[in-house]
Amino acid sequence: MERSNQTQATEFILLGLSSIPEVESFFFVIFLLIYMITLAGNILIIIIICLDKHLHTGMYYFICNLSFLDCCYSTVTVPKMLANLLLKKKTISFTACMLQLYFFASLVSAESLLLAAMSVDRYIAICRPLHYARIMDQRTCSWMAAMFWVVGFLNSAVHVTLMSRLSFCKSNEIQHFFCDFPPLFKLSCSKTFINILVILTLGWFVGFGGLLIKIVSYAFIITTILNIKSSEGRTKAFSTCASHLTVVIIFYAVLLFTYFRPTTTNSFSIDRFVSVVYSILTPMVNPMIYSLRNTEIKKAVRKIIDRIQRVTK
Repeated sequence: MERSNQTQATEFILLGLSSIPEVESFFFVIFLLIYMITLAGNILIIIIICLDKHLHTGMYYFICNLSFLDCCYSTVTVPKMLANLLLKKKTISFTACMLQLYFFASLVSAESLLLAAMSVDRYIAICRPLHYARIMDQRTCSWMAAMFWVVGFLNSAVHVTLMSRLSFCKSNEIQHFFCDFPPLFKLSCSKTFINILVILTLGWFVGFGGLLIKIVSYAFIITTILNIKSSEGRTKAFSTCASHLTVVIIFYAVLLFTYFRPTTTNSFSIDRFVSVVYSILTPMVNPMIYSLRNTEIKKAVRKIIDRIQRVTK
């Protein structure tokens, strides 16, 4: 993939979600509010888990990682988007674009593997509850966390290295509010066959490899739950993994729709809408899913509130 002799883009223009000033002002207020709620909600989850010793288990260790990942997820794209909504010059340098793409792709890969680790955790908790404390100890959880973070960043490094070797001489206008693979491929005057092939190949290993782990884990979980005699026991067992299953469904539904569907004439408008869902709205919704459905986190919040009230009296 040799560079073209034509002019190589040194910066890109992010067209964003709209070019109408009134609409941009509205978007700025809405997305700033969503970003603040996202950071507050996820940081609150991290603080609650760190302060309550009863939550120092594998399940909550991974939830803590997911909250940290969601904070990073939003921070990679939202601040730049908010700045562009206020500025007339909506540019991003080539280097900054590649960095944004690198961290965004890293976090997507890491989240896929994190959700796989969480499904294994739920499998052990429900199918082998007597051995849970021994199997999912601090060392095992730390090793699993290190694995999905390292693999996520290495996987992204391959894609971004290949992307940086392409020539972008057709145009420098990105039909998106952040640097992502599909709109950048559209601007390239180099052949992108190798890039797409690598994305699909590693996507099967990382994305669908993680999906296979989730499917197998939940197959065992559902079988175990169905064999529980009491309806109360089945409800309690299912409630422990319902939140995680909801996050998994949202993650893969959006991922499949964005990267594994045929390109149409209005696909980039659809991509921008879907990207808002998974890069801005999902990180805000995740802590709500886990906190509203999780009795242990609710108890921990009540304990913290009681402590604060006793101190202030």
